[in-house]
Amino acid sequence: MKEHYIGQLRTDDEIQDFFMVKTIAIKIGSNKKQYLDMLLSDRTGELTAKKWDIADTELPSLNLIKSGDIIKLKGVITEWNGMRQFRVLKLRKAVPEDKTDITDYIKAAPEKAEDMYLYILEKVDSMEDQELKRLCMRILEDNQEKLMYYPAAQKNHHAEMAGLLYHIKRMLMTAERICEVYQNLNRDLVISGVIIHDMEKINEIESDTLGVSTGYSFEGQLLGHLVQGIKSIDRLARELGIGKEKTIMLEHMILSHHYEPEFGSPKKPLFPEAEILHYLDLIDARMYDMQEALESTSPGEFSDRVWTLDNRKLYKPETF
Repeated sequence: MKEHYIGQLRTDDEIQDFFMVKTIAIKIGSNKKQYLDMLLSDRTGELTAKKWDIADTELPSLNLIKSGDIIKLKGVITEWNGMRQFRVLKLRKAVPEDKTDITDYIKAAPEKAEDMYLYILEKVDSMEDQELKRLCMRILEDNQEKLMYYPAAQKNHHAEMAGLLYHIKRMLMTAERICEVYQNLNRDLVISGVIIHDMEKINEIESDTLGVSTGYSFEGQLLGHLVQGIKSIDRLARELGIGKEKTIMLEHMILSHHYEPEFGSPKKPLFPEAEILHYLDLIDARMYDMQEALESTSPGEFSDRVWTLDNRKLYKPETF
């Protein structure tokens, strides 16, 4: 039975327990010695792990460990650059006799995938623009099976079972309120942008049915979900007879929603609905990362540094 969860671990804790491997690699350090670099996970979060000075005799057994495997580790929790890290002393793959329960290691969205999917369908059904409605409904139906489990990332925000669906659903909830305030926005266009903006992560990221990503597809690595998304919209728009202006505006929303060239967007948003899509995406990603960091932080203390939040250490108050 699993006793120690990542969200509860503190510096200097001595740990012997089971964790899931999200990524694993043998690397060469600055001292020219081999070391094992892993990203571990359980249902409460993720943690980097290192095993230093790997001997050649250890390589055959280490090479048998793959992403998604459950392993037993012995070691100590250390701190490096303001972040917790597992310094591994011993490890082995789990065996059937260990009787591990997979639900201890799978992080999932806090809502049922079926309920989130129905919420999104209801939003599409309420759209007045029949072309956008037809396009969004087709995209949701084509991707329904994978949406039930697909993460929105290999790591960082919404890297969990049905995380992509959860990301879209929460963005739609915020979008509805923003469209009430800023009535110059075309609600149907904003809803469409939210639904399509990350949909091609399904083809960018490789994932099993438990929402555990093992990496990126060939096309995902060479093109990324922005270009993949534009290709998908172009194909479906032609097939469904969507007008040229609407098609290009939707493609622009996908292209520009990362906002900066260094994050993959060669163009910044050039109309209000594209601008608001960027901020809807940013708000949901940052709120997710903040909640994730603070859940494993004790009241009155600061979190580990959060890389996606410019390495900030977040404070969890005692009085709220």
